[in-house]
Amino acid sequence: MKKGSEIVVKDKTEIGKNLPVKKEMNGKGHQLEELHTQLTKSKTEIRDLNTQLAAAMRSIDILIKCVAELEKSKYFRLKKLIGHYLKRLRSNFKTGGKKGFFSVLINYFFKRGARVGRVVLAKILKHAYLFVEPRKVLIIEDFSAILATTAEYTHYLTRKKFTDIRIELIKRDIKTFTKNPLLSVVMPVYNPPITFLKLALDSVVEQFYENWELCIADDCSTDIEVRKTLEKYSSKYKNIKVVYRTENGHISKATNSAIDLATGEYCVMMDQDDLLREDCLFEIAKLVNHRPDAEFIYSDEDKIDENKIHSEPHFKPDWSPESLLSRNYFGHVCAFKTSAIRAIGGYREGYEGSQDYDLALRFTEKYKKIYHIPEVLYHWRSHSQSAAFHETAKPYAYRAAQKAITEALKRRGYESKIDFLDGFRGYKVWIELKDHKQLVSIIIPTKNKHEYVKRCIDSIVNKSTYKNYEIILVDNNSDEKEFFDLMDEYKKQDKFTFKYVREISPFNFSFLINKGRKAAKGKYLVLMNNDTEVITPEWMEGLMGQVQRPEIGVAGCKLLYENDTIQHAGVVVGLGGVAAHVFMTVDRDGPGYFNYINLLNNYSALTAACFMVRADVYDKVNGFDEKFVVEYNDVDFCLKVVEAGYRNVYVPHVEIYHFESISRGHPLANQKSIKRHEKEMNMLAKKWTKYIEHDPCYNPNLTRGLDNFSVKI
Repeated sequence: MKKGSEIVVKDKTEIGKNLPVKKEMNGKGHQLEELHTQLTKSKTEIRDLNTQLAAAMRSIDILIKCVAELEKSKYFRLKKLIGHYLKRLRSNFKTGGKKGFFSVLINYFFKRGARVGRVVLAKILKHAYLFVEPRKVLIIEDFSAILATTAEYTHYLTRKKFTDIRIELIKRDIKTFTKNPLLSVVMPVYNPPITFLKLALDSVVEQFYENWELCIADDCSTDIEVRKTLEKYSSKYKNIKVVYRTENGHISKATNSAIDLATGEYCVMMDQDDLLREDCLFEIAKLVNHRPDAEFIYSDEDKIDENKIHSEPHFKPDWSPESLLSRNYFGHVCAFKTSAIRAIGGYREGYEGSQDYDLALRFTEKYKKIYHIPEVLYHWRSHSQSAAFHETAKPYAYRAAQKAITEALKRRGYESKIDFLDGFRGYKVWIELKDHKQLVSIIIPTKNKHEYVKRCIDSIVNKSTYKNYEIILVDNNSDEKEFFDLMDEYKKQDKFTFKYVREISPFNFSFLINKGRKAAKGKYLVLMNNDTEVITPEWMEGLMGQVQRPEIGVAGCKLLYENDTIQHAGVVVGLGGVAAHVFMTVDRDGPGYFNYINLLNNYSALTAACFMVRADVYDKVNGFDEKFVVEYNDVDFCLKVVEAGYRNVYVPHVEIYHFESISRGHPLANQKSIKRHEKEMNMLAKKWTKYIEHDPCYNPNLTRGLDNFSVKI
């Protein structure tokens, strides 16, 4: 028994010794799991940071290229030459204290005469400017609210200045409203500069429309002045509500806490240091009266600095879903139907910095009554601590946005690859193909020009990574031996399917395209000029990624001149009379207006020099209208597609050279072509007056006289 008991005791001792070891092992295993999780997370962050670094390096390369081009310019070389000789003249003193001729000359003109010279020169330039300036000179009493970094935007702000008459008209309008919706301004707050916070609060209090409430969530601010300020305002104004969170939850949780306070029909989002224009809530309420079904409302915006100087006005398009896929163009002062924003769960954690973007993507997937107010109703504060001050103020925001876009496309049934653009001005959106086996029919009309035809077709064959295609060449009255020799060569080869269609009637681009369509067997059609050259190997996949989506009609690409400047980056209807390309001759890397050149964008029209459309869409709108013989047939086709319920999209990461109108020459080469041009222009204007007066993909505050998205004067 004793021995047995000893054995038992021994066993218990051994078991006792093992128990802590087991716990210790379990603890270490848990620690290892945590370390592994942290390591995986760190690797992901390092990968993302490397991607951002690569984008930054590309931006530096572009800047170096721009500096090099500037240094090669005549202006720079002349400036450098003048500076060199001025330096020599200033140093031209004789020894022994005597001054030479040049020294005396320099002393007179650059010292004693400098003041007089500057005054005279200023007067000459002033009178010269007033002589050539076509706009009226405005005498303004108060500059405090209309200072801007450009003359054009200063004029816009001046036109929008609130006079007594205008304020009275707004008040009269309010009295005519059949609906006076309660608008809940939602503001998360965390340690803002007190001066800017007070100005933000005042901009709400001073609204012309009075049926509002301000819902504030303070996210555990450590600055005691913040609470004092909020208590002062909430005690003075009964329609200001404040909740003081007991723990810091960051922007998403704080905004949701503010939304919880809302009792209004709409929640109007606002940052803690920004400003609402005095008529902001009035304009929202006015739209609700005209569009009582509105579920989401957004407006234009600009930036304002510490000195009250306005800059970077963002005049946005009407609802453009593909534009939203490459950046959050909605920006600020978005009004959401309160019931709807609660139904989708409000803001999500894990998207801090791009929580607004994530919300917009999720919201617009479910709710479709989206309206745009083309007025700058919001002033985004630009100061040293704000994201508006510098692109990289919140680098984590870009990773969150990348995640939000990827998830949005996945919810819609598509795998994608989202990359950072140079300068972090948005994202390259690459949508993977669901079906890699579909046939693409490439229709190329031509007359002679065998050297261009060969370059075009050979670039397709040698560079394209997508191989399931057929090339349909529609020949219109060619008569050169070299051309027919080339056709015989293509007919004999077996690398790709080649179809030759002969047409002997007079030139009619629309008729030739329709004839090519009849010979096409593919699900996807590519219309391509004979004077183009493929330079993006994945060009077909890039366009198909968009066109495979049932809601997309036409997908166009970035077309470049031979010197790597823009020939086509979208078409604005109404520009230059009836329709025109935007950003022509700008460098291929842009950026253009808010980086439009490099971003996925909805446009009402795109050029048929190279675009893709599904065959069923082409047939649904009855192809090209053959009344448009030479010009505007592609614009007309695109507008028919829009009217049929589809959206057209510009895909910037597909780049192709276009040597422009090689076969038929310039459309205004002679009197006959000028008459034909005027006829087709008038036909388009009559048929599509609605879009010419207001292209929904172009803001009415932008000029229709220039192609660079300048502010209209």
